[in-house]
Amino acid sequence: MRYFLAIDIGASSGRHLVGWTENGELLTREVFRFPNGVRDENGHLVWDMASLSGYVREGIDRAVEEFGKIESFAIDTWGVDYVLLRGDEPVEPFYAYRDRRMAGIIDEVHSIVPFSELYARTGCQFQPFNTVYQLYEDKKAGRLAGVTDLLMVPEYLMWTLTGVKAREYTNATTQGLISAETGKFDLEITDRLGLPRCLFPELSAPGTVIGEYRGIKAVLCATHDTGSAVEGIPMEGTEPYISSGTWSLLGVKTERPITDEQSMAANYSNEGGVGYNRYQKNIMGMWLINRLRAELTPDTDFDTITRLAEESANTAAVDAASPAFISPDSMVRAFDEATGGALRTPGDYFNCAVQSLALGYKTALEDLERNTGRRYSKLYIVGGGAKNGYLNRLTEELTGFKVVALPIEATAMGNLKVQMKAYKEE
Repeated sequence: MRYFLAIDIGASSGRHLVGWTENGELLTREVFRFPNGVRDENGHLVWDMASLSGYVREGIDRAVEEFGKIESFAIDTWGVDYVLLRGDEPVEPFYAYRDRRMAGIIDEVHSIVPFSELYARTGCQFQPFNTVYQLYEDKKAGRLAGVTDLLMVPEYLMWTLTGVKAREYTNATTQGLISAETGKFDLEITDRLGLPRCLFPELSAPGTVIGEYRGIKAVLCATHDTGSAVEGIPMEGTEPYISSGTWSLLGVKTERPITDEQSMAANYSNEGGVGYNRYQKNIMGMWLINRLRAELTPDTDFDTITRLAEESANTAAVDAASPAFISPDSMVRAFDEATGGALRTPGDYFNCAVQSLALGYKTALEDLERNTGRRYSKLYIVGGGAKNGYLNRLTEELTGFKVVALPIEATAMGNLKVQMKAYKEE
């Protein structure tokens, strides 16, 4: 029996799952779970990379203790964020994408490379926290002086274990700097923005073995967690999906990027997959409900929250993709401003969030079908949000799609499948 270890880290928690195949079936067991989250440091939102690195090592130790020999491990995390290095010294602080340091930066970037050109060249949807904007802010702040390397978060964590600086394709496509045509860094964009070329070397594909830690092979999975999640969906044919967590990532596999004006207007992105393109859109996800819960009913379980939402007579909805909900000081106040104070009870707020997400899915699916020129019949939903039966039902009613809800660890399963393919297990 061969055992493989998936290390899947999200914005609020991380987990280590050991996987193996038995009678042709992929089985998993969680061996370690740990907290994650941003912290406020001198008025900025930052990640605690030292703690993350420690948790990663602790989970590997647990896996070895329980299963003995582990063939390989791979790490996936959220996209966009990165660590800068001067040689082997990290540049601190480690800014989180929800930090508000981008004020005034986006317009300046677009004055150098208009967004219409950025989109045509990269196919990357506009998000105010895209890596391209964060890096330009680093340049303005002098943080790029003497910098030799840029590693996305999973690449940085793997470097701390193996000493190898690898750059993986799927996560790189979240930066807004990868050519949709070549799949490599678009050096014309980086040159025009005055970003050092040393930060943009050759990329490695998922499945690449990059080194070892404690005798365990280190493998690049699709290190962007959505890339792994899509790879982990047991899908029949090609149908749309939602990876439902902090964000709702709604999209479909395509053979090549779609970078036309319709796609730009609908704010669809093109991100790397394992041998395919992911044509998808970021929609605010369980973040809305989680932040409302923290303010309104922090001790209430999610089953009760769902019941309160279903019992509410609220009909108000908000634009779930609005920047107003990315990192508000108060999510309740953000909803109040967006609805004109129409919400009264906690159930009203939760109901508004659920209805808004379902409406966002409906609009995104309409755009998806129009832009791809195809009709679809099913919608696969994976991740924590797949457990929300009320949201699934509303989505089915509003969209007319058959919702296939799979509350599985799709990201970890996709992570494991890439590792196993590297060892010809599948």
